[in-house]
Amino acid sequence: MSTENVKLVEINAENWYECCELEVSTEQAEYIEPNAISIAQSKFKPTLKPYAIYFEEKVVGFLMYNSVREELDGYWVYRIMVDKEFQGKGIGKAATNLMISEMSKLPNVKKIVVGYHPENLGAHNLYSSLGFIYNGDRFGKEMAVIKYINE
Repeated sequence: MSTENVKLVEINAENWYECCELEVSTEQAEYIEPNAISIAQSKFKPTLKPYAIYFEEKVVGFLMYNSVREELDGYWVYRIMVDKEFQGKGIGKAATNLMISEMSKLPNVKKIVVGYHPENLGAHNLYSSLGFIYNGDRFGKEMAVIKYINE
């Protein structure tokens, strides 16, 4: 599978409903909010940037990040998910790399932060492979990992 067929498109009138129909696997469902909730949240918090993840012109995933700095003086990733039918193909990793490139353009970005449940091994493996580091930061039940962006 070629990951150059992966692209990010901002949520719009054409793709929002497809994003709402995507599903993660049953064991992942307890770790992630439904995409409809995230899309609604973005309408009330305009700094949130929601994107559809496309693979070969088909919506296969969703991600969202905040375009202003928050805790740990970092820019936070709020959601990344790939539909259960398309997992294990490198799409999540390719999309996360594209997102990191986008986030790296934000003002004075030094850290990108993502929180996830410690038992979510899929998230752990993905972020570790992309150079995110765990420094012991916790927010409620979630651990926060950080990717340092070279200035």
